[in-house]
Amino acid sequence: MNRITRVAAFLVALAVPTIASTQAAPKGGTMPMKAPPGKTATVTGTVIDVSCKFGQGLSGADHKMCAEVCSDRGLPLAVLGDNGKLYIPASPAMPGDAQNGRLKAFAEQRVTVTGKVFAAAGAEAIQITSIVAAK
Repeated sequence: MNRITRVAAFLVALAVPTIASTQAAPKGGTMPMKAPPGKTATVTGTVIDVSCKFGQGLSGADHKMCAEVCSDRGLPLAVLGDNGKLYIPASPAMPGDAQNGRLKAFAEQRVTVTGKVFAAAGAEAIQITSIVAAK
């Protein structure tokens, strides 16, 4: 399974439980959420537009505006760590809380993110608690 297929499968895997828990919630209420096992970590890497990076090989400062537009259209941003791992942002609070809004200002820039990291669907996920420009 290639990396793009794994990333797509991961994104679908994140969406399905969200949809299921939303549909199963009592009227006017929310379902209690069980946090995935993981550990707090700090990761330094580049915020990338997943679709353009892996689908078309586009990245870097010249691609910043495109990445921002893609983010506005709902295409996922993620952190490609200096360690070569792709970290898909996952909502730490309510399911469906998009993380693109937090990452968009850092599109195609190096960042240091801290949060809970856990394995999910063959990729790494991170529930971001802080994000700053990397030094």
